[in-house]
Amino acid sequence: MILVLLDAAIVIFSFYFALLLRADGAVEASWWPHNRALLYQNLPWIVALYLLSFLAGGLYHVLWKYAGERDLIRLGGMIAVPTGVVYFVNHFCVHGVLFDSANAMAAVLIFLLVGGSRLAWRLFLNHPIGERLRGVPNKDPNRPVMIVGAGEAGAWAINVCKSNSSYGHPVVAVDDDLVKQGQTIHGVPVKGTLEQIPQLCTQYNIHNIIIAIPTLRGSRLNHVIDLCVSTHCPVQILSDPQLVGSNGPQQGAFRELNTADFLSRDEVTLDNEKISGYLTGKTVLVTGGGGSIGSELCRQVMRFRPGKLLIFDIYENCAYELLMELQQKYGRDIPVTVLIGSIRDKKRLDEVFETYHPTVVFHAAAHKHVPLMEISPAEAVKNNVLGTKNLLTSASEHDVERFVQLSTDKAVNPTSVMGCTKRICEMLIQTFAGNTDMKCVAVRFGNVLGSHGSVIPLFEAQIKKGGPVTLTDPNIERYFMTIPEAAQLVLQAGALAEGGSIYVLDMGEPVKIMDLAKQLIRFYGYEPGVNMEIKIVGLRPGEKLYEELMMDEEQGKMRRTEHNKIFVASPRDIDLAVFYQQLQDLAAAAQHNDEGVVDQLEKMIPTFTPTRKNLKV
Repeated sequence: MILVLLDAAIVIFSFYFALLLRADGAVEASWWPHNRALLYQNLPWIVALYLLSFLAGGLYHVLWKYAGERDLIRLGGMIAVPTGVVYFVNHFCVHGVLFDSANAMAAVLIFLLVGGSRLAWRLFLNHPIGERLRGVPNKDPNRPVMIVGAGEAGAWAINVCKSNSSYGHPVVAVDDDLVKQGQTIHGVPVKGTLEQIPQLCTQYNIHNIIIAIPTLRGSRLNHVIDLCVSTHCPVQILSDPQLVGSNGPQQGAFRELNTADFLSRDEVTLDNEKISGYLTGKTVLVTGGGGSIGSELCRQVMRFRPGKLLIFDIYENCAYELLMELQQKYGRDIPVTVLIGSIRDKKRLDEVFETYHPTVVFHAAAHKHVPLMEISPAEAVKNNVLGTKNLLTSASEHDVERFVQLSTDKAVNPTSVMGCTKRICEMLIQTFAGNTDMKCVAVRFGNVLGSHGSVIPLFEAQIKKGGPVTLTDPNIERYFMTIPEAAQLVLQAGALAEGGSIYVLDMGEPVKIMDLAKQLIRFYGYEPGVNMEIKIVGLRPGEKLYEELMMDEEQGKMRRTEHNKIFVASPRDIDLAVFYQQLQDLAAAAQHNDEGVVDQLEKMIPTFTPTRKNLKV
């Protein structure tokens, strides 16, 4: 009601002042009394007209604290309608109600004063004086905090906050357990359910939210995150649920949300005994060990106390950083060695195997960027196919017991050179499994959150730069899992190790990349399509709309292993003579980066549907 009265006063003042401007302040002019009286007679319906327009346009439902450019444009539209009506009445109904120039000036004044009053209030609320009047303890370490969860973790989080004031001062907790409603935990009242988070944040003037429910996973956690993010409060979550219950002040007890939290899945349960059986005390080689997935494999392997860990990579910087990280965590005397080299170099591989005698090999080294491999197909073949063949040959010649190849869902009915080379690698695994003493397996999975080339780091960088967020197609879908989950399941698949088998990880339901982009945009405080543009740029060469985890002939033949998140496809029959002749032809074709490489790939993989043609180098 106050805003309605204020707007009515603004309309009255604007029309009177506009008429005064039209007269150049000459109120002694002969026409002034007549026009002023005429204005007074018509002001009631003019004011009512503007207020009706404001009400119909939803002006009084706008949260001006978060208003932006779109809301000002909306206000301009609400003012334009009554301005046009006044012009129409002035010319066709009651001639002489108002000069056209005065009507236009009044519209401008109304826009400036109505919009300015709202924005001025917004500035005042965010000013230190306004915050003090509202009782907001700005920059106070004891700022109000909401704890999401009133269980053991919630109680622990409250104690941590009370012992370390930098986390803030807990004033309210929420929990879906109705028995806990109205009770207190360490003096903090439980006042509502998780669905009431936005309402209670306003009521208690919350500055920070801490999610303290370790069991939250998947869509339920996503929903709670959405509720928290909608409050525009910083949101934190338990950094390590295993710390719950420990005593004393905890540094780093909570962490900021990250993108993996948006796509959280049920926690992976590992058969540690089986994994320890083939890793503990053994020499383990990880190719591509400095990469995003290879480095996580190394971290996970270290948990099982290998006799020696060999990090093999052609790029020294990431491998060195991983070594420093592992030394900091486990001590400088850890049995970890960084070896620089390329899987293309058979002699270097032989030196490594002869010197260190690894018994387990995890093969993560590969060229994997789809668009780049469309331009350089020969390099994809040399590295992914011929490099893998070199590694398998050296491993089989030096008594390696277990060989685990990391594959991709892009190997299924491939449309890209990269995916096609990975499919050939799966076939190589099957041929070596059937003709050597090694237990050779391939592990096939989809996109990994946070890996090099993943779409999420790209989205984050674009959002931080102010946009636009680029999306290849509005309907594109992908399977996702976190790097630690992928690495853990790869270790588990290695323990299962039925020679020649292709293990497929349970990736859950595919995620629409458009939905993921919108979720990330809102997480960073923007609104998709309002103050953060989403731009569709078209599918890249070799890119699919939908990825598949199983080939047509594997459908219905996949069986679940003893681990509920790993499926297995039995080995397929491969004509070795034909296959190895095709490999020789492929190696010959890869001497030149032209269409001959793609043609040979098509001959080897009948399900390959290349999308790149007319290569220019």
